[in-house]
Amino acid sequence: MTTTELNLFPDAEVRASKPEGMTLDEWRLRLELAACYRVFEHRGWAEEIFNHITARVPGPERHYLINPFSLTYGEVTATNLVKVDMAGRTVGDNPYPVNRAGFVIHSAIHGAREDAHCVIHTHHTAGVAVSCKADGLRMDNFYAAFLYGRVAYHDFDGVVVHEHEQERLVASLGDKNVLILRQHGLLTAGHDIPTAFYWLYVLQRACEVQLAADSMSGPTLKLTQQACEVSSRDVQETDPQRDLFPKVFAAAVRRAGVTLPQLL
Repeated sequence: MTTTELNLFPDAEVRASKPEGMTLDEWRLRLELAACYRVFEHRGWAEEIFNHITARVPGPERHYLINPFSLTYGEVTATNLVKVDMAGRTVGDNPYPVNRAGFVIHSAIHGAREDAHCVIHTHHTAGVAVSCKADGLRMDNFYAAFLYGRVAYHDFDGVVVHEHEQERLVASLGDKNVLILRQHGLLTAGHDIPTAFYWLYVLQRACEVQLAADSMSGPTLKLTQQACEVSSRDVQETDPQRDLFPKVFAAAVRRAGVTLPQLL
């Protein structure tokens, strides 16, 4: 999925703003990823200068883009995103460093999962709170039902800065695209940015609702297995064109008021 197909910005302006020597595919990806960072900033999903949204650059080299460490999400642009290889080495000329934990987590998933073109990791309060509960995410609200059968868990073993953690992280994720890192936070992976964004949005909302419901007195209703199975299976049926994820992401970019000049 590209910024042209998403219609985030006029194609003529995208082409005119492309830096010399960069492929159009990479430039579109950079704009899309930078826009995603701005959406997270707008929604309060950012965590100071921490956490990451990464995207694999088209091509055989298996490079990926990550936010510059020391900048807030609101300061990320298409031009200052750092391109790194699977060993965490910066590709090209960029003065910004890369957060060690970001490299360990994201390179592990990008390297192990061919379908993981975008990986998102957050520490938002509701997500961390649910990750601290022994039962994790319960299947008892509308948003959680969409995630039925999609969620994996990873046990916390200290701050993730050591490469030996990568194998265990990949094993925990398995073939799932949603991972709750216990006592740590949330993670989603997708074949493009809109898909990873959509599942993070749903996961975040499920955690927020669970947190709110648990703050109220009285028992919490449980969803039936049928309700969970139908919701998870038919998640895209609300869109007759079955193109829900790009539409949700594009709307989020518009809602955040993100413009092309802000990302240059």
